[in-house]
Amino acid sequence: MSVSSDVVNSRQQLKTCRTADMPVRRRGRGGILPHAAIFVAGSLLATSAMAQGVDQAIDSFFASTFGWFVALIFYSVPIGGAQFPLIAGWLMIAAIVFTVYFGVPQFRRFKLAIDIARGRYSDPNSKEPGEISHFQALTTALSGTVGLGNIAGVGAALAIGGPGATFWMICVGLLGMASKFAECTLGVKYRTILPSGAVSGGPMYYLRDGLAERGMPILGRVLAAGFAVMVILGALGGGNMFQGNQANAMLVQTFGLPDGYGWVVGIIHAAFVYGVIVGGMPSIASVTARLVPWMAALYIGMAVTVLVMNFGQIPAAFAAIFDGAFRAEGVAGGIIGALIQGLKRATFSNEAGVGSAAIAHSAVKTNEPVTEGIVALLEPFIDTVVICTMTALVITIAGLNAGPFPHAEGLTGVGLTAASFQGTFDWFRYPLALAVLMFAISTMISWGYYGLKGWTYLFGEGQVNEYIYKVMFCLFIIVGASISFGAVIDFSDAAIFAMSIFNLIGVYILMPVVKDEYHKFIAKVESGEFKRYF
Repeated sequence: MSVSSDVVNSRQQLKTCRTADMPVRRRGRGGILPHAAIFVAGSLLATSAMAQGVDQAIDSFFASTFGWFVALIFYSVPIGGAQFPLIAGWLMIAAIVFTVYFGVPQFRRFKLAIDIARGRYSDPNSKEPGEISHFQALTTALSGTVGLGNIAGVGAALAIGGPGATFWMICVGLLGMASKFAECTLGVKYRTILPSGAVSGGPMYYLRDGLAERGMPILGRVLAAGFAVMVILGALGGGNMFQGNQANAMLVQTFGLPDGYGWVVGIIHAAFVYGVIVGGMPSIASVTARLVPWMAALYIGMAVTVLVMNFGQIPAAFAAIFDGAFRAEGVAGGIIGALIQGLKRATFSNEAGVGSAAIAHSAVKTNEPVTEGIVALLEPFIDTVVICTMTALVITIAGLNAGPFPHAEGLTGVGLTAASFQGTFDWFRYPLALAVLMFAISTMISWGYYGLKGWTYLFGEGQVNEYIYKVMFCLFIIVGASISFGAVIDFSDAAIFAMSIFNLIGVYILMPVVKDEYHKFIAKVESGEFKRYF
């Protein structure tokens, strides 16, 4: 099974699960025109029947025209009776290389990362360049990764790889912390501070400027342009249309709403998202700093409740996870099969190496690039090691995920996760639906910003260019909530992971730059030059 089919299975589970007891990511100017445009576009979708045929036509076009691209990015090879996606291996190898090369910073600097994120090293009287705090940068990046993959993706991984996939998911998540450290350090080092004080940064800039410093300007410009194109495509599809579509599907299923009114949900989402992203990074960071802790607390709180109610089964659940990791009886491909599923879920969930998070972290207020690289390494830990593992424990304890794996008649994806939560309390379907809604909105907000930075890199900074992108992004939310584009979303998913190809080539070349910055910064910490204020 290719990577794309794993993602599609989880997506289809949410759309088609219809059982009676199972529910299947500075205030600116602009006036009312964007809102009017959004409302008119949504009304047109609602009052015409053409959407039924248009979505199929567009989907068929993307499947026939860009199917080769999706197949290429998600190309898989058979290993030990299981299919191994090469793009996951590309991300995994980078994580191992960075972990070794930088001396396991994810373990040695973990406490320092927490202290910096909490603001203990932030001078209250300093006027450092940037737009947001370390904590706001962390929550903005997390809002783009903590999403439906933590709910549907984990269910799909365990349905195929069994409980043992959880162990390998944790291992890969820990290794991915080093990838985030490297790319986010570069994001701050090579960012551009505009005359307005706003920041533009991310892989586009460190690929262009960093590789130019290394004597490879042409390669740098090619990689930067390729990344910018892919981040725009990924933002409009996987970071936008898919999120709106799945949020609407969950609301319809959970509350028994009639079909055909996705445009209403889309307009509400679009109006909210526009109201956030129109204010730029300060507005985005302000919202995500409040939204992410609440949505994480809601989801983790539900998981903790399940674990407490089934406390006696926790030792058996951990035993199943470790036994499945090293014995993997009944799993297609055995240990290799369980390892591959854990690897896929971890790399696809935390996006370590994709480069998206570096865009958000570039806006942080700091004069020390490494500070944000250290803070960024917390993301895979929170996303994968904590949230994905909590989901896996709930699924394992519920006992609904019976072997052999995959089971022809067993639940998978979001259906498995939802049924596992409802096994403790049936009414958990409602807070779970709320969690999905918050995950989707937060993802749209962050990816709206990521796509904007790719857009302005290609077409230039300025209010007009930003305005065009923001209105277009919100119109896509309405379209995504109204109709389904399976092949379009597959193409967008492929674009997101294609970002890692452009990104990691540059990060490999710039590894010595990161290491030099890292050693200089640690020397300042140890000498007391980098002061702690709280």
